[in-house]
Amino acid sequence: MENKTDTLAVRLFGSSISYMRKSLFRILSVGPIPNHIAFILDGNRRYAKKRNLNEGMGYRAGFLSLMTLCKYCCELGVKYVTIYAFSIDNFKRKPHEVDAVMDLMLEKIQGMLKEESIVSQYGVRVYFIGNLELLNEHVRQAAVKAMEATSNNDKIVLLICVAYTSTDEIVHAARESCEAKRARVRSSGAREGNEEELKVVDIERHMYMGVAPDPDILVRTSGETRLSNFLLWQTSNCVLYSPRALWPEIGLRHLVWAVLNYQRVFPLLERRRKQM
Repeated sequence: MENKTDTLAVRLFGSSISYMRKSLFRILSVGPIPNHIAFILDGNRRYAKKRNLNEGMGYRAGFLSLMTLCKYCCELGVKYVTIYAFSIDNFKRKPHEVDAVMDLMLEKIQGMLKEESIVSQYGVRVYFIGNLELLNEHVRQAAVKAMEATSNNDKIVLLICVAYTSTDEIVHAARESCEAKRARVRSSGAREGNEEELKVVDIERHMYMGVAPDPDILVRTSGETRLSNFLLWQTSNCVLYSPRALWPEIGLRHLVWAVLNYQRVFPLLERRRKQM
């Protein structure tokens, strides 16, 4: 009897918190809601060290924060969420650390496909963005399977940047654009010297991030303001927010504050967009 009472109390408390959160989001929705929020997940290892945990537990705590934020963004009406999960430069870390992150990534990708996951419950479409050929075979196959399995979901899009840097993305897009342009010239029978000049729109068409609009807000945790080679092409007109919280510590209040900052400068951002 006591257990049933405790369970009922927990459910009522959870329902009350959910109701208050959704009420808060309705108030926020009176102003402009960002279409796309990007996150640099900084501080997983420091979080683990701070609490005397092994590094793997820091990354696991970070994954829970990611899933919670995805739920909040979906409830708020944000359509795109991008995360910087693993840089190409991160492959320079100690081999055992890279292997541990890849193993955790494989586990969490597989977990995303389960019926009870937030990805399934909230209709999240998943993209993996970056040079996926750098991933090991098991992680790469799991990533492809997750993208295929969620391709019909349309509530919110989660873009996970792995084996990614912005400079690699730009070089890839420029190379692909040149090859596409050269192929069109050859198929038309024109001479090589008559190739048209490369335009910005050609490069953007071949960007890894071409599946999503540019971010409205970029959040980097741990109080850092460096972009660390992340979305350099796409962030010329977005709000940068740098809470001091480590990534596993990020929560609802940080998301609300980021949106309020965005709403405060929204008129200026709109004027700049119209001038571009």
